Parts: sequence; C-alpha cells; structure tokens
Amino acid sequence: MRLAAAFIAVFLLAACDTGTEQRDAVASTRAIQRPYLPVPPGSIARGTAARQAALAAPGPEVTQELMARGEERFRAFCSPCHGVSGRGDGTVVARGFPPPPSYHEERLRVLAPEQIVQVITHGKGRMFPYADRVLPEERWAIAHYVKALQARGSGAAPEAIRP
Repeated sequence: MRLAAAFIAVFLLAACDTGTEQRDAVASTRAIQRPYLPVPPGSIARGTAARQAALAAPGPEVTQELMARGEERFRAFCSPCHGVSGRGDGTVVARGFPPPPSYHEERLRVLAPEQIVQVITHGKGRMFPYADRVLPEERWAIAHYVKALQARGSGAAPEAIRP
C-alpha cells in the first residue's frame, strides 16, 4: 500500500512543470510606465473622415432594402421606448419609464432625416447616444423608416418621403 502511494506521489510530482526551464525566453510581466504625452494640437483620430462622410447628408439612397433594414433596426433599438408605431408607447413605458415624445408630433414631423441621424448619434434629452451601438448606415436606415412611420401616421404614402 505504501509502495502504491509513493508511486502515485512520484508520478504526480514528475508531472508538475515548474516553468523554470524556459524562463530566460519569457519577457518580463512588469508594466512599463511611460510619462503622459498630450495629444498634439490638430491631431485627428484614424477613421474620422470616413465616419463623418458616412454621416453626411443626404445619406444613402432610399431603397426597399434600406427601408427593410431600417424597420429591423428600429424594432431592435427604438421600439422598446418609442413603440412599434413611434407613438412613445414602448414596453419600457409600460414598466414606468417616462414616455418619449411621439414621432407624430408636429415638431418631430418636420425633422429631416439628417437631423434624426444626429439625434441617434448624439442623443437628446433622456435618450443616450447610439453611436457606439448603431452603424452610420443603419442610422440612416432608421431615420428613413421613422419618416415612413410619420407619413403612414398622417395618411400619406411612405414613398412621399423620398429626399
């Protein structure tokens, strides 16, 4: 019995790897602290021009695919607060969250799609920015879908909103 226990102990110890055999080839794990260097004035982050170009008016051409994508993204990101019809009656409102304004109010009906894109990008009031969650192309799709919702709510055909 002792022999078996000794054999198991030797086997387990032999299986252990201390990691010292290749320690010279491993880099130090200590953090290197460098002094703070401020960003030079006039510096522009990579991708800024492309991001601004994607958000510039008039945006992509309004197509059936764009509208379908806008409806999908609207249902995912906007309908919890604004409701499926855009009247501010989403599921979070039923749970006590203050209702957002209806897209069918006159002050919101006059907004251009590029203004809606700016609200999606930067947020407004209680609405936080969605720039880190929704791609610029999808923001345009949502904006055009919102304009279609507004047109349907007033009785006009959604095609009447083309830029």
